[in-house]
Amino acid sequence: MVAARPFMEMNIHPTIVVSAYYKALDFAKRVLESIAKPIDITKDEDVLLALQNCIGTKFSSRWGQLIADLTIKATKIVLREGAKNKLNLEIKRYARVEKIPGGTLEECTVLDGVMVNKDITHPKMRRQIRNPRIILLDCPLEYKKGESQTNMELKTENAMCEALEQEQEEIALTCNNILKWKPDIVITEKGISDLAQHFLLKGNVSCIRRVRKTDNVRIARVSGAKIVNRPEELQESDVGTQCGLFDIRKIGDDYFSFFVECKNPTACTIMLRGASKDVLNEM
Repeated sequence: MVAARPFMEMNIHPTIVVSAYYKALDFAKRVLESIAKPIDITKDEDVLLALQNCIGTKFSSRWGQLIADLTIKATKIVLREGAKNKLNLEIKRYARVEKIPGGTLEECTVLDGVMVNKDITHPKMRRQIRNPRIILLDCPLEYKKGESQTNMELKTENAMCEALEQEQEEIALTCNNILKWKPDIVITEKGISDLAQHFLLKGNVSCIRRVRKTDNVRIARVSGAKIVNRPEELQESDVGTQCGLFDIRKIGDDYFSFFVECKNPTACTIMLRGASKDVLNEM
């Protein structure tokens, strides 16, 4: 409207102004088509040149080759097989950019898997597992709590013990439904009680809790696991076996869980390193 104001002040009818803008748009399209050059997306050299031209005016022009290489690698991972025809990808389900202060820009990389900012729930659980069997849940592994304030009336001396035993039996049954599939890692979007951790630790299972939904979806894409709502409904086909390495690493002050060396992953994590948050925010 600001650009068209001078024409309106000259008493030119709005329909004429709009018609002129449409003609200008058509002319601009013809000019762009005449100077445009086709790019063969199967040739990395052509794609790299186009990317470097796009990012040449940004801060990352100093590291244009690095950023372009990261972009191509991440795109190839996400657009594997069935995803090639998807024009409207929901990026959060396929890729995540993890900015970690400290280190140098040369340490930036694209993981052939997923990295989440989570640690295992118990210090005695395994922190590195080769070819793990992974189970993904979106339900809590703890005794169901009341939605509001709950009162319990104990009429006998053994009533408290009976209530605790009932809770233990319920948690044990849930954990047994998981352990019978012999998993190495259990990941849930909800909480895991201390009692559930005890039973899973006895089964030599590492646990990660309160994972974001988008992270859980990406782990499913790289591991081949299916997210399950109820442990009693687990099947062998729900267990993920495509992850080559599970590893807990400390970067800076935080612990990160790595699911890498995956077979044909369709999700990835772009890990950016830099001297400070300001440097990372400009990338």
